[in-house]
Amino acid sequence: MESNNTDKQQLLDLRYMRMARIWAENSYCERRKVGALLVKNKMIISDGYNGTPSGFENNCEDENNMSKPYVLHAEANAITKVARSNNSSENSTLYVTASPRMECAKLIIQAGIKRVVYGEKYRIMDGVELLERAGIEIDYLEKV
Repeated sequence: MESNNTDKQQLLDLRYMRMARIWAENSYCERRKVGALLVKNKMIISDGYNGTPSGFENNCEDENNMSKPYVLHAEANAITKVARSNNSSENSTLYVTASPRMECAKLIIQAGIKRVVYGEKYRIMDGVELLERAGIEIDYLEKV
């Protein structure tokens, strides 16, 4: 029976990651498009993609093709979006198309997210290391 639940969870993980990848397509960022979904009790409670804050211009990069300092990561957008709703991210799972960086890892910890599933390893893995240190379950889901 245990493996059946594991198989079901793996199928759900793959589906939610596909949805996060589709959501990333909403990003106006040129260098990298990242999507995130917050899931709790098999319900999507929030979503996000990387981009500028509401009301700002949509281009993420400056004239030197560097990310503008105020660009929000997909995880930060999903977490702040759920904060403005009546939902709670406590004990939820975050699906994100790229491994979280340090700034977002701190938000993930503070938001009470219990599990993070990511689909692409970023060159700097400091955020994942912090999440592991905080006891958050981490799953790397290679693109298939």
